[in-house]
Amino acid sequence: MKVKILVLLMLPLLWSCSNDGDSDEYQNIPIAFKVPSNFPPLAYNLQNNPLTEKGFELGKKLFYDGRLSSDGLVSCGFCHIQEDAFTHHEHTFSHGVGDNIGTRNTPPIQNLAFQTAYMWDGATTHLDLQPLIPLTSEIEMNGNLAEIVSMMKSDKAYQKLFKQAFSDGAINSENMLKALGQFMVMVTSSNSRFDKFRRNEPGGNLTQEELDGYTIFNQKCASCHATDLFTDNSYRNNGLAVNPLINDIGRYRVTELPEDYYKFKVPSLRNIEKTAPYMHDGRFFTLEAVLNHYAQGVVDSPTLDPALKSSGSLGIPLSGNEKTKLVAFLKTLTDMQYLTDKRFSEY
Repeated sequence: MKVKILVLLMLPLLWSCSNDGDSDEYQNIPIAFKVPSNFPPLAYNLQNNPLTEKGFELGKKLFYDGRLSSDGLVSCGFCHIQEDAFTHHEHTFSHGVGDNIGTRNTPPIQNLAFQTAYMWDGATTHLDLQPLIPLTSEIEMNGNLAEIVSMMKSDKAYQKLFKQAFSDGAINSENMLKALGQFMVMVTSSNSRFDKFRRNEPGGNLTQEELDGYTIFNQKCASCHATDLFTDNSYRNNGLAVNPLINDIGRYRVTELPEDYYKFKVPSLRNIEKTAPYMHDGRFFTLEAVLNHYAQGVVDSPTLDPALKSSGSLGIPLSGNEKTKLVAFLKTLTDMQYLTDKRFSEY
Protein backbone atom coordinates (compact mmCIF):
# COMPACT_ATOMS: atom_id res chain seq x y z
CA MET A 1 0.00 0.00 0.00
CA LYS A 2 2.85 2.38 0.89
CA VAL A 3 4.46 1.64 -2.47
CA LYS A 4 1.27 2.52 -4.33
CA ILE A 5 0.94 5.82 -2.44
CA LEU A 6 4.59 6.69 -3.16
CA VAL A 7 4.13 6.06 -6.88
CA LEU A 8 1.02 8.23 -6.97
CA LEU A 9 2.85 11.04 -5.20
CA MET A 10 5.72 10.91 -7.68
CA LEU A 11 3.57 11.03 -10.82
CA PRO A 12 2.96 14.80 -10.73
CA LEU A 13 6.67 15.39 -10.19
CA LEU A 14 7.59 13.19 -13.14
CA TRP A 15 5.01 14.95 -15.32
CA SER A 16 6.34 18.39 -14.45
CA CYS A 17 9.91 17.32 -15.17
CA SER A 18 8.98 15.90 -18.54
CA ASN A 19 7.36 19.17 -19.60
CA ASP A 20 9.86 21.77 -18.43
CA GLY A 21 12.62 23.50 -20.40
CA ASP A 22 15.02 20.59 -19.79
CA SER A 23 13.18 18.29 -22.17
CA ASP A 24 14.95 17.39 -25.39
CA GLU A 25 11.65 17.11 -27.24
CA TYR A 26 10.06 19.64 -29.59
CA GLN A 27 8.38 22.41 -27.60
CA ASN A 28 5.89 24.32 -29.72
CA ILE A 29 5.22 27.09 -27.19
CA PRO A 30 4.16 30.10 -29.25
CA ILE A 31 5.13 33.72 -28.62
CA ALA A 32 2.30 36.13 -29.24
CA PHE A 33 3.49 39.10 -31.30
CA LYS A 34 1.30 42.14 -30.83
CA VAL A 35 1.58 44.96 -33.33
CA PRO A 36 1.68 48.31 -31.48
CA SER A 37 -1.47 50.33 -32.18
CA ASN A 38 0.55 53.23 -33.65
CA PHE A 39 2.48 50.97 -36.06
CA PRO A 40 1.62 49.93 -39.63
CA PRO A 41 0.89 46.23 -40.32
CA LEU A 42 3.63 43.62 -40.21
CA ALA A 43 5.52 43.01 -43.45
CA TYR A 44 7.03 39.74 -42.20
CA ASN A 45 4.92 36.61 -42.71
CA LEU A 46 4.75 34.95 -39.31
CA GLN A 47 2.93 31.93 -40.75
CA ASN A 48 6.07 30.90 -42.61
CA ASN A 49 8.17 31.05 -39.45
CA PRO A 50 5.97 31.06 -36.33
CA LEU A 51 7.54 32.56 -33.23
CA THR A 52 8.19 30.08 -30.43
CA GLU A 53 9.99 30.36 -27.11
CA LYS A 54 12.70 27.89 -28.06
CA GLY A 55 13.07 29.25 -31.58
CA PHE A 56 13.69 32.69 -30.12
CA GLU A 57 16.10 31.27 -27.51
CA LEU A 58 18.05 29.48 -30.22
CA GLY A 59 18.14 32.62 -32.35
CA LYS A 60 19.53 34.66 -29.47
CA LYS A 61 22.24 32.08 -28.78
CA LEU A 62 23.24 32.16 -32.45
CA PHE A 63 23.20 35.96 -32.51
CA TYR A 64 25.80 36.17 -29.76
CA ASP A 65 27.95 33.17 -30.77
CA GLY A 66 31.35 34.20 -32.11
CA ARG A 67 31.90 30.68 -33.42
CA LEU A 68 29.78 31.56 -36.45
CA SER A 69 32.75 33.59 -37.71
CA SER A 70 36.08 32.31 -38.98
CA ASP A 71 38.03 33.68 -36.01
CA GLY A 72 35.57 32.40 -33.40
CA LEU A 73 35.17 35.88 -31.96
CA VAL A 74 33.05 38.13 -34.17
CA SER A 75 29.37 37.44 -33.55
CA CYS A 76 26.36 39.33 -34.87
CA GLY A 77 26.24 40.99 -31.46
CA PHE A 78 29.83 42.20 -31.89
CA CYS A 79 28.68 44.98 -34.22
CA HIS A 80 25.07 45.17 -33.00
CA ILE A 81 25.25 46.26 -29.35
CA GLN A 82 21.92 46.46 -27.55
CA GLU A 83 22.57 49.55 -25.42
CA ASP A 84 23.42 51.41 -28.65
CA ALA A 85 20.22 50.30 -30.38
CA PHE A 86 22.12 47.31 -31.78
CA THR A 87 24.63 49.47 -33.65
CA HIS A 88 28.43 49.73 -33.38
CA HIS A 89 28.36 53.07 -31.56
CA GLU A 90 31.09 55.59 -32.43
CA HIS A 91 32.52 53.32 -35.13
CA THR A 92 32.28 54.97 -38.53
CA PHE A 93 32.45 51.64 -40.37
CA SER A 94 31.61 48.11 -39.31
CA HIS A 95 34.48 45.94 -38.07
CA GLY A 96 35.05 42.27 -38.80
CA VAL A 97 37.43 39.34 -38.48
CA GLY A 98 41.15 40.03 -38.58
CA ASP A 99 40.53 43.69 -37.77
CA ASN A 100 38.97 44.15 -41.18
CA ILE A 101 36.98 47.36 -41.65
CA GLY A 102 34.06 47.69 -44.03
CA THR A 103 32.84 50.72 -45.96
CA ARG A 104 29.43 51.25 -44.35
CA ASN A 105 28.10 52.15 -40.94
CA THR A 106 26.40 49.40 -38.93
CA PRO A 107 22.60 49.92 -39.09
CA PRO A 108 20.43 49.34 -36.01
CA ILE A 109 18.35 46.21 -35.47
CA GLN A 110 14.84 47.35 -34.59
CA ASN A 111 11.36 46.76 -35.98
CA LEU A 112 12.75 44.74 -38.89
CA ALA A 113 9.53 42.73 -39.18
CA PHE A 114 7.83 45.90 -40.42
CA GLN A 115 10.35 46.46 -43.21
CA THR A 116 10.46 45.06 -46.72
CA ALA A 117 14.18 45.19 -47.52
CA TYR A 118 17.45 45.17 -45.61
CA MET A 119 20.97 46.56 -45.79
CA TRP A 120 21.75 50.11 -46.91
CA ASP A 121 21.25 49.13 -50.55
CA GLY A 122 18.36 46.67 -50.14
CA ALA A 123 20.54 43.71 -51.05
CA THR A 124 17.97 41.28 -49.64
CA THR A 125 14.21 41.42 -49.24
CA HIS A 126 13.79 38.51 -46.80
CA LEU A 127 14.66 38.93 -43.15
CA ASP A 128 15.52 35.23 -42.67
CA LEU A 129 18.11 35.45 -45.45
CA GLN A 130 19.66 38.74 -44.35
CA PRO A 131 22.19 37.13 -41.93
CA LEU A 132 23.81 35.31 -44.85
CA ILE A 133 25.33 38.59 -46.03
CA PRO A 134 27.41 39.41 -42.94
CA LEU A 135 27.96 35.71 -42.15
CA THR A 136 29.66 35.00 -45.45
CA SER A 137 31.29 38.40 -46.00
CA GLU A 138 35.09 38.10 -46.01
CA ILE A 139 35.29 41.48 -44.31
CA GLU A 140 32.68 40.88 -41.62
CA MET A 141 32.31 37.33 -40.23
CA ASN A 142 33.88 35.28 -43.03
CA GLY A 143 31.85 32.28 -41.92
CA ASN A 144 31.56 28.95 -43.70
CA LEU A 145 28.06 27.48 -43.50
CA ALA A 146 29.24 23.87 -43.66
CA GLU A 147 31.67 24.49 -40.82
CA ILE A 148 29.03 26.33 -38.80
CA VAL A 149 26.60 23.43 -39.15
CA SER A 150 29.33 20.99 -38.18
CA MET A 151 30.13 23.06 -35.09
CA MET A 152 26.48 23.15 -34.05
CA LYS A 153 26.05 19.41 -34.55
CA SER A 154 28.93 18.73 -32.18
CA ASP A 155 27.65 21.13 -29.51
CA LYS A 156 25.31 19.59 -26.90
CA ALA A 157 23.52 22.88 -26.22
CA TYR A 158 22.73 23.32 -29.92
CA GLN A 159 21.69 19.66 -30.24
CA LYS A 160 19.12 20.21 -27.53
CA LEU A 161 17.88 23.60 -28.71
CA PHE A 162 17.35 22.54 -32.33
CA LYS A 163 15.27 19.56 -31.11
CA GLN A 164 13.22 21.87 -28.91
CA ALA A 165 12.80 24.63 -31.49
CA PHE A 166 11.87 22.71 -34.64
CA SER A 167 9.61 19.75 -35.25
CA ASP A 168 12.19 18.00 -37.42
CA GLY A 169 15.00 18.83 -34.97
CA ALA A 170 17.36 19.22 -37.90
CA ILE A 171 20.60 21.11 -37.34
CA ASN A 172 20.99 22.82 -40.67
CA SER A 173 21.39 26.28 -42.16
CA GLU A 174 17.66 26.60 -42.91
CA ASN A 175 16.62 26.15 -39.29
CA MET A 176 19.54 28.29 -38.15
CA LEU A 177 18.35 31.19 -40.31
CA LYS A 178 14.76 30.72 -39.17
CA ALA A 179 15.86 30.94 -35.54
CA LEU A 180 17.86 34.10 -36.22
CA GLY A 181 14.80 35.47 -38.02
CA GLN A 182 12.64 34.84 -34.96
CA PHE A 183 15.10 36.67 -32.74
CA MET A 184 15.24 39.67 -35.08
CA VAL A 185 11.45 39.82 -35.39
CA MET A 186 11.16 40.07 -31.62
CA VAL A 187 13.72 42.88 -31.32
CA THR A 188 11.19 45.69 -31.53
CA SER A 189 11.20 49.25 -30.26
CA SER A 190 7.77 50.69 -29.53
CA ASN A 191 7.85 52.18 -26.03
CA SER A 192 9.62 55.49 -26.33
CA ARG A 193 8.11 58.60 -24.77
CA PHE A 194 6.89 59.51 -28.25
CA ASP A 195 5.06 56.17 -28.56
CA LYS A 196 3.33 56.75 -25.25
CA PHE A 197 2.39 60.24 -26.43
CA ARG A 198 0.94 58.82 -29.62
CA ARG A 199 -1.01 56.16 -27.74
CA ASN A 200 -2.09 58.57 -25.01
CA GLU A 201 -0.43 56.44 -22.34
CA PRO A 202 1.08 57.44 -18.99
CA GLY A 203 4.60 58.80 -19.43
CA GLY A 204 3.81 60.25 -22.82
CA ASN A 205 4.07 63.94 -21.97
CA LEU A 206 6.08 66.08 -24.38
CA THR A 207 7.40 69.55 -23.59
CA GLN A 208 6.38 72.51 -25.71
CA GLU A 209 9.80 72.51 -27.32
CA GLU A 210 9.42 68.84 -28.24
CA LEU A 211 5.91 69.42 -29.59
CA ASP A 212 7.20 72.30 -31.68
CA GLY A 213 9.92 70.00 -32.97
CA TYR A 214 7.32 67.39 -33.88
CA THR A 215 5.42 70.01 -35.88
CA ILE A 216 8.59 71.03 -37.73
CA PHE A 217 9.42 67.37 -38.31
CA ASN A 218 6.01 66.74 -39.90
CA GLN A 219 6.46 69.76 -42.12
CA LYS A 220 10.02 69.15 -43.28
CA CYS A 221 11.10 65.55 -42.60
CA ALA A 222 8.11 63.19 -42.50
CA SER A 223 7.80 62.70 -46.26
CA CYS A 224 10.82 60.36 -46.10
CA HIS A 225 10.82 59.38 -42.42
CA ALA A 226 7.20 58.35 -42.62
CA THR A 227 4.79 56.68 -40.18
CA ASP A 228 5.72 55.93 -36.58
CA LEU A 229 8.46 53.67 -37.93
CA PHE A 230 10.12 56.87 -39.21
CA THR A 231 11.02 55.43 -42.59
CA ASP A 232 9.14 54.88 -45.83
CA ASN A 233 11.53 52.03 -46.76
CA SER A 234 12.53 53.85 -49.94
CA TYR A 235 15.99 54.56 -51.41
CA ARG A 236 17.07 58.14 -51.85
CA ASN A 237 20.09 60.25 -52.69
CA ASN A 238 20.18 62.78 -49.84
CA GLY A 239 22.89 64.97 -51.30
CA LEU A 240 26.00 63.68 -49.55
CA ALA A 241 29.27 64.54 -51.24
CA VAL A 242 30.74 61.32 -52.65
CA ASN A 243 33.80 60.03 -50.81
CA PRO A 244 36.26 59.45 -53.69
CA LEU A 245 38.26 56.92 -51.68
CA ILE A 246 35.25 54.60 -51.49
CA ASN A 247 32.85 55.79 -54.19
CA ASP A 248 29.97 53.81 -52.70
CA ILE A 249 27.39 53.75 -55.49
CA GLY A 250 24.60 52.59 -53.18
CA ARG A 251 21.44 51.01 -54.57
CA TYR A 252 22.94 50.88 -58.07
CA ARG A 253 25.12 47.99 -56.91
CA VAL A 254 21.94 45.91 -56.57
CA THR A 255 19.77 47.11 -59.44
CA GLU A 256 22.35 48.44 -61.96
CA LEU A 257 19.81 51.10 -62.87
CA PRO A 258 21.38 54.53 -63.52
CA GLU A 259 18.63 56.25 -61.56
CA ASP A 260 19.77 54.40 -58.43
CA TYR A 261 23.28 55.82 -58.31
CA TYR A 262 24.16 57.00 -54.77
CA LYS A 263 20.76 56.11 -53.34
CA PHE A 264 20.58 54.48 -49.92
CA LYS A 265 17.76 53.14 -47.80
CA VAL A 266 16.02 55.76 -45.67
CA PRO A 267 16.91 54.75 -42.10
CA SER A 268 14.48 54.78 -39.22
CA LEU A 269 15.04 57.60 -36.75
CA ARG A 270 14.02 55.56 -33.74
CA ASN A 271 16.64 55.65 -30.97
CA ILE A 272 18.60 58.04 -33.17
CA GLU A 273 20.08 59.63 -30.05
CA LYS A 274 21.94 56.35 -29.42
CA THR A 275 23.12 55.42 -32.93
CA ALA A 276 25.84 57.92 -33.83
CA PRO A 277 27.65 58.23 -36.17
CA TYR A 278 25.07 58.88 -38.89
CA MET A 279 24.56 58.24 -42.61
CA HIS A 280 25.55 55.11 -44.54
CA ASP A 281 29.22 55.98 -44.11
CA GLY A 282 29.05 57.36 -40.58
CA ARG A 283 30.40 60.76 -41.59
CA PHE A 284 28.40 62.80 -39.05
CA PHE A 285 28.84 62.32 -35.31
CA THR A 286 26.06 64.58 -34.02
CA LEU A 287 22.42 65.21 -34.86
CA GLU A 288 23.28 68.88 -35.22
CA ALA A 289 25.77 67.99 -37.97
CA VAL A 290 23.08 65.98 -39.76
CA LEU A 291 20.67 68.92 -39.69
CA ASN A 292 23.42 71.28 -40.85
CA HIS A 293 23.92 69.03 -43.85
CA TYR A 294 20.27 69.22 -44.83
CA ALA A 295 20.16 72.98 -44.24
CA GLN A 296 23.30 73.98 -46.10
CA GLY A 297 25.42 70.99 -47.17
CA VAL A 298 23.34 69.22 -49.83
CA VAL A 299 25.25 68.55 -53.06
CA ASP A 300 23.33 68.46 -56.34
CA SER A 301 23.58 65.47 -58.68
CA PRO A 302 21.44 63.79 -61.36
CA THR A 303 19.88 61.41 -58.81
CA LEU A 304 19.41 63.86 -55.93
CA ASP A 305 16.04 63.38 -54.28
CA PRO A 306 13.56 65.90 -55.75
CA ALA A 307 12.36 66.77 -52.25
CA LEU A 308 15.76 68.37 -51.59
CA LYS A 309 15.48 70.85 -54.45
CA SER A 310 11.74 71.44 -54.69
CA SER A 311 11.88 74.85 -53.01
CA GLY A 312 14.10 76.32 -55.71
CA SER A 313 17.22 75.89 -53.64
CA LEU A 314 19.08 72.84 -52.39
CA GLY A 315 18.32 71.29 -49.04
CA ILE A 316 15.77 71.98 -46.33
CA PRO A 317 15.59 75.51 -44.92
CA LEU A 318 16.15 75.28 -41.16
CA SER A 319 16.79 78.07 -38.69
CA GLY A 320 18.94 77.58 -35.62
CA ASN A 321 15.83 77.57 -33.44
CA GLU A 322 14.17 74.95 -35.65
CA LYS A 323 17.24 72.71 -35.43
CA THR A 324 17.23 72.92 -31.64
CA LYS A 325 13.56 71.96 -31.51
CA LEU A 326 14.03 69.12 -33.98
CA VAL A 327 16.84 67.62 -31.90
CA ALA A 328 14.66 67.88 -28.79
CA PHE A 329 11.90 66.00 -30.58
CA LEU A 330 14.21 63.32 -31.99
CA LYS A 331 15.38 62.50 -28.47
CA THR A 332 11.80 61.57 -27.53
CA LEU A 333 12.25 58.54 -29.85
CA THR A 334 14.69 56.91 -27.41
CA ASP A 335 13.18 53.69 -26.06
CA MET A 336 14.87 52.73 -22.80
CA GLN A 337 12.80 49.56 -22.44
CA TYR A 338 14.14 48.24 -25.75
CA LEU A 339 17.70 49.32 -24.93
CA THR A 340 17.68 47.40 -21.63
CA ASP A 341 15.28 44.50 -22.31
CA LYS A 342 16.90 41.38 -20.85
CA ARG A 343 15.15 39.22 -23.44
CA PHE A 344 17.47 40.64 -26.08
CA SER A 345 20.70 40.77 -24.08
CA GLU A 346 23.50 38.25 -24.17
CA TYR A 347 23.54 37.65 -20.43
